[in-house]
Amino acid sequence: MREHQWTSPPGETPATSRSLWIATLGVVLVAALALAGYRLVTRTDSSPEPRVGDSGAEQPSGSVAGGARLDRDDIVEVIPMDGIPAIDEPVFQGVSGVDWLADKEPVIALELAGDARAYPLQIMTWHEIVNDEVGGTPVAVTFCPLCNTAIAFERPEVDGEVTTFGTSGKLINSNLLMYDRATQSLWPQATGEALVGELKGTQLTRLSARIVPWHEFKSAFPTGKVLSRDTGHDRRYGENPYPGYDDVDSAPFLFRGEADGRLAAVERVLGLQSGGEVVAFPYFRLQEQASGGLTAANETIGSQPVVVLWKSGTTSALDGEDIASSRDVGAGVAYSRRVGGRVLTFISQGGVIVDQETQTTWNLLGQATEGRLEGRSLKAVDAIDSFWFDWAAFHPDTKIWQAD
Repeated sequence: MREHQWTSPPGETPATSRSLWIATLGVVLVAALALAGYRLVTRTDSSPEPRVGDSGAEQPSGSVAGGARLDRDDIVEVIPMDGIPAIDEPVFQGVSGVDWLADKEPVIALELAGDARAYPLQIMTWHEIVNDEVGGTPVAVTFCPLCNTAIAFERPEVDGEVTTFGTSGKLINSNLLMYDRATQSLWPQATGEALVGELKGTQLTRLSARIVPWHEFKSAFPTGKVLSRDTGHDRRYGENPYPGYDDVDSAPFLFRGEADGRLAAVERVLGLQSGGEVVAFPYFRLQEQASGGLTAANETIGSQPVVVLWKSGTTSALDGEDIASSRDVGAGVAYSRRVGGRVLTFISQGGVIVDQETQTTWNLLGQATEGRLEGRSLKAVDAIDSFWFDWAAFHPDTKIWQAD
């Protein structure tokens, strides 16, 4: 178990003090790189900033979301509004025409009504929000690189018109604070609930978005679409503007709270919540349980039978300067184990995921590829990739999964 040591052990010697200073210097350096990266992804032209709380009516200061008490006083202003430009007119390519993505590069996979789309993190790290329409549904696909959270929402109607979202240039718990262009209300990406503004308290509908490697997406969805580099902006796509940020010993950028010391702050977790129960599945524990680079963790959360799958073969978008050659962190996804009225049990067997009841083979996107249930798909459950500090900040009552 990799737990971050927040305090020095009793009786520390001068030698360990020296080591602590070296470690602290490293943390400061990573934070400086994160700040430089955050400024690097911005553009020079930006829209006028809304003042926090602008909505015409007096707003209560607090909001309860995900078990955490959020307050607008926790908002940190970093860069100008729209300094990181959202993509409002996305252009897509067919899977077969993409030659600029490495097989292990991470993409956000979203499928609605048979319309499957991939949003490469090499683009999302520079834009954070894509306003799109998938399967006839208006969506906002979002990625916060400071928290490693990829979340998709259905875009709501405001006064009879579907709104779009942009980046406010502000953070809360180091998390992306979006704004809607109809009312300029502010929405933490981690919760999807408006914290400040005319729409305060409104909850966005979350859609199932998963971070998976490019080769898994193109194999599962050969007729799918991929967000193109033709964004209308000049950015160094493929390069990571936050090199070294996801080092397990680094500190989160502009996080004002006290990090939950049960795990290292930037430990990767897959967070699940169901029926009032909240559980974080640390990637390193899933990896420790892997057989043939695969893990299937069968659990029940809030009375819902779920399986968390982890598979090696996905590079980090927040490690080295070149995303394609960064270290392998794997990919975690979660699905309901209920299929056709029965509850299945999944195992890793011979380098693939199979269920014990029918011996059907399943891929990382939850598709049955061989066996009695071939052609069926597992139902994705509400799960969010995140760094631990952010998940715990928004879900302070979270449990941490322990392998049996």
